[in-house]
Amino acid sequence: KALDLDPNQELTLNYLGYSWVDQSLNLKEAMDLIRRAVQLRPNDGYFVDSLGWAYYRQKEFDQAVKQLERAVELKPDDAVINDHLGDAYWHVGRQLEAKFQWKQALDLKPEPEEEGKIKKKLEAGLIEEPTTRATMVDGALAGRPVSDSK
Repeated sequence: KALDLDPNQELTLNYLGYSWVDQSLNLKEAMDLIRRAVQLRPNDGYFVDSLGWAYYRQKEFDQAVKQLERAVELKPDDAVINDHLGDAYWHVGRQLEAKFQWKQALDLKPEPEEEGKIKKKLEAGLIEEPTTRATMVDGALAGRPVSDSK
């Protein structure tokens, strides 16, 4: 309904797109929404993170790394974005860099439930379940701001 009222409301585009991606729903449409949000606000680290995470969830890890590196450049002080980049690095065989990003995420004081998941990744690497994304990163949207502006 919100998109009917304002189809170019970038916060709505990003939030809905990210929510769908995180739940593996409507992936093509979710990507379109997130891309539109990034076009409207190309320097918003949260939006670029959403795009990178969408690529990650679709197993397009090289594209995920590209977007998530940019997201970290734009918003280096966000634990979730650093965690996402670590996950993407792991999947492209850059395990040392993945561990660095996960340590960075821990230093940025993530939510308590995310802290434990990140610590497990540092100990054992990224472990995937067949029907879900990485078990260590479930619930990344909870408590995460959708934008750094009001």
